[in-house]
Amino acid sequence: MNAVELPDQIQPVMQNGIPAIVVTCSADGIPNTTIISQVYYVDKTHIALSFQFFNKTIRNVRENPQACVALNDLEGNTKWILDVEYDHSETEGPIFDEMDMQIEAIASATGMSGIFKLRAADIYRVKSSKKVSLAPASPRE
Repeated sequence: MNAVELPDQIQPVMQNGIPAIVVTCSADGIPNTTIISQVYYVDKTHIALSFQFFNKTIRNVRENPQACVALNDLEGNTKWILDVEYDHSETEGPIFDEMDMQIEAIASATGMSGIFKLRAADIYRVKSSKKVSLAPASPRE
């Protein structure tokens, strides 16, 4: 499947500071869900996720490169669902440096400066993106 272009309106959602959910699956079909602090916009067809310490997630992605990312847009009352495929890892360069700086800023803001170590910026090709509107809850009677 070819990469699809991300809509411009998703960039602020990636930068809103709200944790995202990543779902992976091992080669033998066992799912794993984890919460991550950031999804980094690389370009119109790629995102990056931080490779810090999520060993099960990384192991799954190396066995089965498919993943699903759910982003929360509280302001727009929507979720974005991205189907992505692992492409490669970067351990240096501008994407790695920017992600490392953002992780340290998040850690510093929560009193955890110096604790998190970015091991790699894992680059994923976007296979699909879907915006899901969240309906307001109906009042209970």
